[in-house]
Amino acid sequence: MIDELNEDFDAVDEAKVHKVKDKMPKDELLFDLAELFKVFGDSTRMKIICALLEEELCVGDIAVITNSTSSAISHQLRVLKQAKLVKYRKEGKSVYYSLDDEHVKQIFEKGREHIEEA
Repeated sequence: MIDELNEDFDAVDEAKVHKVKDKMPKDELLFDLAELFKVFGDSTRMKIICALLEEELCVGDIAVITNSTSSAISHQLRVLKQAKLVKYRKEGKSVYYSLDDEHVKQIFEKGREHIEEA
């Protein structure tokens, strides 16, 4: 297959191509990663994550902090829960949300570092 591709390019370093292709993750993993990063592609969800970095909060608290409605926040929390970025616990009639694990904080902070670097 590399020979077929060579027709389209002046020079292809076959050793490099094979080395990189051998280390490429499976397509399913890359698809899952792309889906995860799509979740980070919404500013309301970023506000929610940022708020939850500081404190475990209920929907009403998050709505006030983000200047949004409880309904909109509930919808975004569902998306975050499905992506396993947020978890919840019930205390009586109240439901409290927090980040699922330390990885979420690390992803957020690395992204922030990258943006602030520029």
